[in-house]
Amino acid sequence: MSAKKLGLREKYSKMTRDLSWEPSYQPMEKIYPQTEMEGLKIEDWDKWEDPFRLTMDAYWKYQAEKERKLYAIIEAFAQNNGQLNVTDARYINALKLFLNGVSPLEYAAHRGFAMAGRQLPGVGAQVACQMQSVDELRHVQTQVHTISHYNKYFNGLDDFRHKHDNVWYLSVPKSFFDDAMTAGPFEFITAISFSFEYVLTNLLFMPFMSGAAYNGDMATVTFGFSAQSDEARHMTLGLEVIKFMLEQHPDNVPIVQRWIDKWFWRGYRLLSLVSMMMDYMLPKKVMSWKEAWEMYFVQNGGALFEDLARYGIRMPKYWEQTVAGMDHLSHQTWNTFYTHNHAAAFHTWMPEEDEMQWLASKYPESFDKYYRPRWEHYKKLEEEGKDFSNPSLPMLCQTCQIPMFYTEADDPTTISYRVSEYKGDKYHTCSDGCKDIFDHEPEKYIQAWLPVHQIFQGNCGGGSLEEVLDWYRLNQGVENVKYHLSEDFSNWKKWKGLDPETESDDEPRQVSNG
Repeated sequence: MSAKKLGLREKYSKMTRDLSWEPSYQPMEKIYPQTEMEGLKIEDWDKWEDPFRLTMDAYWKYQAEKERKLYAIIEAFAQNNGQLNVTDARYINALKLFLNGVSPLEYAAHRGFAMAGRQLPGVGAQVACQMQSVDELRHVQTQVHTISHYNKYFNGLDDFRHKHDNVWYLSVPKSFFDDAMTAGPFEFITAISFSFEYVLTNLLFMPFMSGAAYNGDMATVTFGFSAQSDEARHMTLGLEVIKFMLEQHPDNVPIVQRWIDKWFWRGYRLLSLVSMMMDYMLPKKVMSWKEAWEMYFVQNGGALFEDLARYGIRMPKYWEQTVAGMDHLSHQTWNTFYTHNHAAAFHTWMPEEDEMQWLASKYPESFDKYYRPRWEHYKKLEEEGKDFSNPSLPMLCQTCQIPMFYTEADDPTTISYRVSEYKGDKYHTCSDGCKDIFDHEPEKYIQAWLPVHQIFQGNCGGGSLEEVLDWYRLNQGVENVKYHLSEDFSNWKKWKGLDPETESDDEPRQVSNG
C-alpha cells in the first residue's frame, strides 16, 4: 500500500516539532544558559503557539513568488525613470532617513532573532525565531535594492552602513537594537516582536509606505507590500509570546509589565524621527503625527491593553505623557535637525505657507503659538542669506541618546531634564521614562556610546567639526546643506524644467489628502 499523504498539520508537526530531542549528556541549563537568567518561569514549552505554521519548503515557495513580482516592478520603475515621478525632491530625504536609520535595524533584527532562537529550548520558539530571522534579512535586502535606484540621482544615500554606525543622530535607532540584543531572549522578543512590531510598527511602516504612495514613489510602496504579509506574522508572534509568558506562571506578570513599560518608552522616543517625517518631510502629507498617534496607539493600543488586562497587564507607564506631547514632538524634533543640519546626512527646510496652514489646522493648540513664529524667523534669516545654525554639541540622554531638547509634558516652554546618581557620578536623562529605565539597569547604560561624549574625547576623527564630518564620511557642502542650497534642489529644477530662481516648485502641489 502507498503511504498515506500527510495533512498540513501532521506535516508541519513532523518538520518542526518532531525535530527536537532531549539531551542525554549535557544538562539543559548548560545548553541554554540564558533561559533562566531573566527570572521567567516556563512550565510547558509545548504550549507555545507558533503563528507562522510554515515549513521551510512552503516558506521559500511563497517568498520566491513575492520576489519575482517585487523585482519586476522595481525594474520597470527604473526603466521608466520613476525618480522623476515623485512629487518633489524634498521627499527623497525621507528615504535617506529610512535607509540610514531603519534598514540597518532590519539586519539587526535578523541577527537578534537568530541569537534568540539559539537560546530558547522550545522547538516552537526556535522555528518562529528562525522564520522571522530570515524574513528580516529579506527585508533589508529588498529595501536596499529598491532605494539603490535613487542613489544614482540624489546625494546622501551612499555608505548608509557606515553612517548608521557612526553619525550622531543615528545612534538613537542603533542603540535601540543594541539595547534589545544585549538583553535576554525573552526580553528581546518582547522589545521587538511585541512592543515594536505589534504596538508601534503601524506608526513606522504605515506613514512611510502611505507617504511613499502619496508622493509617487511606487518602488518603495512595492517593497512595503512585499513585506506586509511578513509583518502580519511578526505582529502575531509578538502577541503570542506575550500571552505565552503570562499564561505560564503568575510570577511572570511583573517582569513582562516592566519590559512593556521599558520598550514602549524606548520605541516612542525612537519614533520621534517618524513624527518629523510625517509632518515636515513629506511634500504631500498622509496624516499628522498627532492623528497617527491617536489612531494607532491611543485607540488601537488602548483596545489591545484592555484585552491584556485579564492577565494583569496595564497600559505602559507614562503613556499619558505621550498623549500630552503629541502637539509638540514633531516640531521640536524638526527644529533640532534644522538648526544642526550641518551635521546631518539629509537636507532640511522651512515649510511653505500652505504647509504652515496645514500644520496650524492639525495642531490648533500649539503650532501658531509656539512654532510658527520660530519658523517665520528662520525664513526671514534665509531670505537675508543668514541661515540659522547651532554649532554647539548638545547634552544627550543617557538612555535613548536623543539630545535634551524635548519639553515637559505639561509645559512646552521648559526642557525636560532628569538626573540620576550612580557610584558617585551624575547621569542625565530626558524624561521620567528614560530615568526609570536607567535607574533599573544603571550598569548597562553607563556603558552607552554617546556621540557627543566621544567627540569631546577625540574618538571621532578629531576635535574640529570638519574632522568629525570627515569621520562620518559626510560629503560636506553636498549632503549637509539646507535644501534650497543643495545640488539635489538645483538638479530637480533642471530635470523638471522649472525656474531655477524660485525656491518652490512652480507646479501646483497638494499638501494633504485631508
